[in-house]
Amino acid sequence: MDKLFARRISAPFLTLAVALLLASAGNLPFWSTLMRATGGLTLDNLPLLLGAFAIVVLFFNACLTLASFRFVAKPVLIVLVLTAASASYFIANYGIVIDKAMIQNVFETDTREAAELFSWHMVFTIGLLGLLPAFLIARVKVGFPQGTRGLIKRAGIAGGSLAVALVLLVMLFKSLAPAVREHRELRFLLTPTNTIQAVHGYLRGKWATPVVVAPLGRDAMKGQSWAGQQRRTVTILVVGETARAKNFSLNGYQRETNPLLARQQGLINFSQVSSCGTATAVSVPCVFSALGREHYSETKATSQEGLLDVLQHAGFQVLWRDNNSGCKGVCARVGFEDLSQATPGDPNCEGDECHDERLLAGLPELIRKSSGDMVIVLHQKGSHGPAYARRYPKGFGRFGPVCDTNEFEKCSRESIEAAYDNTILYTDYFLSKTIDLLRQTASNEGVDTAMLYFSDHGESLGENNMYLHGAPYLFAPSEQTRVPMMLWMSDGFSSRFRIDRTCLMARRNQPMSHDNVFHSVLGMLDVNTAVLNPKLDLFRACTRGA
Repeated sequence: MDKLFARRISAPFLTLAVALLLASAGNLPFWSTLMRATGGLTLDNLPLLLGAFAIVVLFFNACLTLASFRFVAKPVLIVLVLTAASASYFIANYGIVIDKAMIQNVFETDTREAAELFSWHMVFTIGLLGLLPAFLIARVKVGFPQGTRGLIKRAGIAGGSLAVALVLLVMLFKSLAPAVREHRELRFLLTPTNTIQAVHGYLRGKWATPVVVAPLGRDAMKGQSWAGQQRRTVTILVVGETARAKNFSLNGYQRETNPLLARQQGLINFSQVSSCGTATAVSVPCVFSALGREHYSETKATSQEGLLDVLQHAGFQVLWRDNNSGCKGVCARVGFEDLSQATPGDPNCEGDECHDERLLAGLPELIRKSSGDMVIVLHQKGSHGPAYARRYPKGFGRFGPVCDTNEFEKCSRESIEAAYDNTILYTDYFLSKTIDLLRQTASNEGVDTAMLYFSDHGESLGENNMYLHGAPYLFAPSEQTRVPMMLWMSDGFSSRFRIDRTCLMARRNQPMSHDNVFHSVLGMLDVNTAVLNPKLDLFRACTRGA
């Protein structure tokens, strides 16, 4: 071994070797997708695939050559090899793509969620494709070209590599262009360039000039429905996690995942709802902003107040109760309770996992002690993967056998979906229990109550070999963008705000989206403000006397 490392190799040889490694073993998902996009691995298609491979190798070689200086080359190559190995593992095993939103998820995911992704298979894969090559790069002796001649040599190699790559690209453009246009996910699959671009975009936003939060809806006032009223109101907004509409039996799913909600009197289920994003870090800030999906950006959302601020301006007591990884900034100026941290002896926690029922603990007393109108947000852990089997108490394991590991390659599609369906069954129980609490509060405390539930985004469970969520919205499957949404109101609430349930029921199958939430919450609570867009208020057409 010592003799092996005692031999000096040239810097151009090292960069070419790493370029070959990155282009091959570091990008198996990319080549698999490109193969399918261009017609498969056939003799006729082989020249195209070999040409594409040569283009990638030459491009990588040109870039790496520019960094082939003493004290620079090894750290850069080691970081790139480890990055490519890690990205390739998650792309191959979960079908994800790497973009700015995915990097944002990585940075904003708490340690417990990140730990659920750990497996020995991950350690072995990253060790073989990343740590081992990194060790070899660190130990090998490298001869670097010196002085002006060295600069000229580097420029010649980099320029020559790019020139040959360009010639090949021109020759193959007619065949490659259609595949790249129709499969835009390819640019998010090529590592490590995808990770470099995504990290750059994320950090550029984070390191931008500090945001000054602009006021929004400071003119908000309660409307005529509030005049002369003595009864308080309590409105609960339940923000679901990773629940897709497809697996709700209320939407026609073959398994009975909503047995309790199906029996709730007065529940209105909206079946055609699209999410604002495919990840919590995007959807939650977006749905509570007034921007809408087409105009949303993280910078815009963080630079102005949102729905909870407007409600607070109108005189509501606003509280966010969290059993997830935080509110992504939307509750920064309202009350906040973190209920995700397990405490010894809590019946709603198992180990370090707290189930969503904990969000209801102490809620009746909190409502009773309050003297004002309340809007309470309950942020679920819901169906967050990949450890679906940890998201529900043991008594809710109705469907099976279940996948009880985060290593999906060890599980069948059926067992993964069974575990996921059990999370929806538990959400059914949680939402039904929330409604029962509100119904009892309305009866015992003389309070007008309502609940609006919507999930932040959906989930892929192996369709087209995709798992989890976070796909770029442009080509995200409907499993990640179609989300459940439902409404329940006490009789006093619907009467007070003159909301016609029959009218809402007639509209329940119309296309809707997260864009409606901001304006509909203000509309259902009769809050007058210039920022309310009546066209996006679902209740406007179903308010008697409007």
